[in-house]
Amino acid sequence: MIPANREEGLKKVIGIPELSLSIINSIIGAGIFALPGIIGVALGAFGIVGFIFCGIMMAAIMLCYAEIGTKVTSSGGSYAYVEAAFGSLPSYIVNWLYFFGWGMMGSAALVNIIADSLAVIFPVFMDPFPRGILFFILISFMVLVNIRGARQGILVVKMITIIKILPLIALIVFGTGLIKTTNLYWDKLPSFQTFGGSMLVLFFAFAGFETCLGASGEIKEPKKTIPWGILIGATVVLVLYMFLQMVTQGVLGDQIALYKDAPLAAVAARIVGSKGATILLLAAAISCFGSVFMDILATPRNLFAMSKDGLFPVFFSKVHTRYATPYWAILFYGGGIFLFSISGGFKQLASLASAAILLIYLAVVLAMVKLRKQKELRGQFFKAPGGWITPIIGTATICWLLTSLSRTEIISTLVFIAIIILFFYISRLFKRPSIVDEINK
Repeated sequence: MIPANREEGLKKVIGIPELSLSIINSIIGAGIFALPGIIGVALGAFGIVGFIFCGIMMAAIMLCYAEIGTKVTSSGGSYAYVEAAFGSLPSYIVNWLYFFGWGMMGSAALVNIIADSLAVIFPVFMDPFPRGILFFILISFMVLVNIRGARQGILVVKMITIIKILPLIALIVFGTGLIKTTNLYWDKLPSFQTFGGSMLVLFFAFAGFETCLGASGEIKEPKKTIPWGILIGATVVLVLYMFLQMVTQGVLGDQIALYKDAPLAAVAARIVGSKGATILLLAAAISCFGSVFMDILATPRNLFAMSKDGLFPVFFSKVHTRYATPYWAILFYGGGIFLFSISGGFKQLASLASAAILLIYLAVVLAMVKLRKQKELRGQFFKAPGGWITPIIGTATICWLLTSLSRTEIISTLVFIAIIILFFYISRLFKRPSIVDEINK
């Protein structure tokens, strides 16, 4: 199936700088503030090598996204890529896994982390009512800014990204002088089981880049912007992660286990005293806010794309006459995040997240392989370096990580997919013609 890169009425406003900053913002969430402690306890000084190894695995998947992203430029990101290669049912499953099992649940969790972080300073946010008011204000702001246009949304993303990484860069710069080189030596290698478990944790620390590609219909010159945006964004994140791990391990050494829940705050406290921990706490809240904001900017485009294909209600494909944004899709998605945030229901469904994103990555890598074989799509698009080795590494990585899932994660995912398939066939009974169907009549 050859992809139809249809005209959607959306403005092309995302260039290389915007996409790069969006990727940095999406990947760097709350996890990095605890990640160095988790990896330090498990791997010690060998943790820096673990980041390099995980970076290679993740690079293979990102390169597959970069290649297929230059060939399929309609809105929807992963959904559009899988739909172009395999058709409606696989892409329908991918979209539900993404916006519900990964995006909506993850953003609901991050909004709660924002409240938890602020509650340390303002205990009132431990109470359900003020907490709910905070959720409503934050999510309403994100929704309204994104309805006004992707340009405004990206501007906010730029500012948040700079604000969130400045404390991390400062931590590296000022923490380097406190490093004890003896803390960076390792006298033995970790066991394969320990190393494998750590790679699973690291892998999910790099997840999130694909969120930005949900707005692929608003990316300028995708053949150039997507590969360079992914390359720059991922490289910055990898370098930042490695230096944070080096500083944390070098400063705390064997004491890292004592601060495994907040290792960066412990390093900041050694640099500037008790105020350092407060600064890092606020940075964590801002970091979560940025990730949720980017999710609300990009993921509703998946709903927009499915509506265009006749699989979702028609109002999701409506574009605002003034702002040229899929405003109903944005409102619905933001409302879903709010409801799960205040209900806590996302906690029971969180087991879907790990399996969901791995299956989505696998589907996109396989879609890239299929589209690469089509003669009419050769030569004029970006091709991931490494030939067939790149998708092989990506597929092997995903399959390896899938074997690490718990029985609960596997069962909940299979049940969820079965329900999605049932919905798909029910929706086909009432399916209206898609935009592509109308064009092909």
